[in-house]
Amino acid sequence: MIALLSLLVSSCAKEQKQKEASQGMPEHGMAASWQFTLPKGDPVEGRKVFAELECYKCHEIKRDKFPVVAEADKGVGPELSQMAGMHPVEFFAESIMNPNAVIDPDSKEKGYLGDDGKSKMPDHGDILTVKQVTDLAAYLASLKGEQGKGRQ
Repeated sequence: MIALLSLLVSSCAKEQKQKEASQGMPEHGMAASWQFTLPKGDPVEGRKVFAELECYKCHEIKRDKFPVVAEADKGVGPELSQMAGMHPVEFFAESIMNPNAVIDPDSKEKGYLGDDGKSKMPDHGDILTVKQVTDLAAYLASLKGEQGKGRQ
């Protein structure tokens, strides 16, 4: 009887450990609901990154002034003046690091894709620091358009 009880307890414990492992490994201190969260970025610093990377050559932001780009040097990318509220900041960060993660259905007609079907936007994942990405994503998330009360 004791052997049977011991076997039952052992079996239940093993089953519980397998269940916990499949739900996020709490035995390692990771909750099942764990999700990566970006550190808070600084929109003012993000605007500087936008200028340093010359993102304005492909992306217009109507409320902010950037250097004038000669027509021959202009690329094609979506206008970004009203990004606030359209996507979470993590979406912008992913778009910066991996521009092919999400491709809008109308991207080809708008000229945002190359002949290979991939985004013309360069992948910045291997050249930017986490701070630069979070700052740039915060800047994009702050854009409220000309009529909004965005940063001045």
